[in-house]
Parts: sequence; C-alpha cells; structure tokens
Amino acid sequence: MKGKPWDINEERKLRQLVEEGKSVDEICRVMVKTRDAVLSKMYGLGLKQQKEEDNGRVQRRLSSSFQLPEELMSVEEALKKLSAALMALETPGLDQAETLRLRSIISGVKVYKEIFADYLNYRELEERLVELERKYGDLFRKKG
Repeated sequence: MKGKPWDINEERKLRQLVEEGKSVDEICRVMVKTRDAVLSKMYGLGLKQQKEEDNGRVQRRLSSSFQLPEELMSVEEALKKLSAALMALETPGLDQAETLRLRSIISGVKVYKEIFADYLNYRELEERLVELERKYGDLFRKKG
C-alpha cells in the first residue's frame, strides 16, 4: 500500500533533519511517517545513512554529503556498475530499501552515461575551437 506523495516542504524538512544528524527513528517521529516511507524517500533523494556507535549499539544516521572523485568514471566502469546492480536485483528476498537503492543506481548510471557522452562532445568541440583559434592566430601573424 502506497501512502500520499511527499510535498516539497516535507522533502526540505527531511533534508534539514538529515543535515542535523537526526536518526531515522527521530525523523519518523518528527515527520509522522513510517520508517519505510522515510527510508524510501531518503533513497529517492540520494540521502545516505551513516552508522554511529551508541553505547555498543550501532545507530544509523543520515547524511547527504559525498566526496567528489579525482577523475570521471569511464562508460565501461558505469556499465559494470549497471550490470552489478541488475544482477543484484535478481537476488531473492531483497528488502524494499535495497531494491530501491539498486534501482537508484541503475537510473543514475543511465543518466551518467548520457551526461558523459554530452561532456565528451563538449570537450571535443572545445578542443577544435582552441585549435581553430590557434590556426587563426598563426594566419593573422603571417599576414601582419
């Protein structure tokens, strides 16, 4: 059974609570939402859980921060991630949160591949423009 959709203010509140380092249980109480609803929305918004020790008990915390890579992932690497996520989806007994996480990876890889192709086209155009400007400058100097 699916609940009512989250509005933009609820999404903003969720992000705020994540940034404040609130646990999933705390967020559920504040937002008056089920744990599944909160976890699903977190995955949909790309928010991550962090684990933190609390008197010997592992407590999950959330974070939306991430590290920028030194280099862009190749299309081949992206396709390997896509393949791994597709194979993992075939695992029997996956819970809803893991299924959503894998589907998010698959969607992300599709978008990455498209944006990466655009990036390569822009880089190629940029290189050609720089080369043409260099040639134009050489011609201008020869005539002058």
